[in-house]
Amino acid sequence: MNRRKIRIASSLIGIVIAVSVLFFIEEEPKPQYFHNQGRVFGTFYSIRYESGKDLHDSIRAAMKAFDNSLSMFNPHSTISAINANRDTVTDIYFDEMWDEAQRVNTLSEGAFDITVAPLVNLWGFGFKGRNDQGQWAIDQHAVDSIRSFVGFRKVQLVNHRVIKADPRIMLDAGAVAKGQACDVVAGVLAKNGCKNYLVEIGGEIVCRGVNAKGDKWHVGITKPADDITGRQSELQEIIAVSDICMATSGNYRNFYYDGEQKRSHTIDPRTGSPVQHSLLSATVISNTCMRADALATACMVLGAEKAKEMIERSGDAECYLIIAKGDSTEVITSEKWEERLQK
Repeated sequence: MNRRKIRIASSLIGIVIAVSVLFFIEEEPKPQYFHNQGRVFGTFYSIRYESGKDLHDSIRAAMKAFDNSLSMFNPHSTISAINANRDTVTDIYFDEMWDEAQRVNTLSEGAFDITVAPLVNLWGFGFKGRNDQGQWAIDQHAVDSIRSFVGFRKVQLVNHRVIKADPRIMLDAGAVAKGQACDVVAGVLAKNGCKNYLVEIGGEIVCRGVNAKGDKWHVGITKPADDITGRQSELQEIIAVSDICMATSGNYRNFYYDGEQKRSHTIDPRTGSPVQHSLLSATVISNTCMRADALATACMVLGAEKAKEMIERSGDAECYLIIAKGDSTEVITSEKWEERLQK
């Protein structure tokens, strides 16, 4: 009799467990594609991903932590504290940015340099902004004076503290921040089990897997046209991709006219002045969006020919360059650009 009761009890327990498991399975949310968007870092973001839940809160938290590290417009950020010469211990975002900036500085032979901030401010494109008149008494003496404390060799990162050769040195992470932020958000998605997603922040992109239709993601390369409003968005080309990190840099949206002289926001740290050449935009694909962002900026400093040479020396990047050709444009790509898109 006791054995019979035991068998019945065991059967009931088994039924309860089976029902509980079935209930749990039925209650488990089915994966769906979410679309989160908004403003961050002075630009817009758009994030699409397949997940069992909306991850926007986690994404926003990661963006806030990143802003607290590398935003030059946030007076309490790590980089702002360093620029103000406050004793500051760097964080993981800053350290990762520093390492990549150092690598690209070497690869570009000084064309990419995060100590360019004082020169960017001088020409009216930095975090200090333009003055009320929008005019500057900029002469070679002013440029040379600032160049005396610009250069990556004049700063060191030692035990998570930045050591400056001159207290006037300031850092500008703007040329890598959007790309790095894309990597950070992609990391949040991957950590939460997402395998299909597209992260876009201010035109920089990280994508993996497929879209909601099961196809490759379709991303556009903007046709360069002078437009400080950012409202013109005619595309030069649309590419279908599954797994890339891509960044674009150009001089067609951030510029001004000083008299009849057009001043682009890309400053050559080696000369101290805005660049003047035929390269209108550079789109780079690399292993991380932070690296692609830095390399795209370096391309814009170097000009088309030297940019293509640098990308092909890198061994882990490809580029799509749009150059001015009279009244029209011409596209130049690195040797394995098409091959990289097929991966």
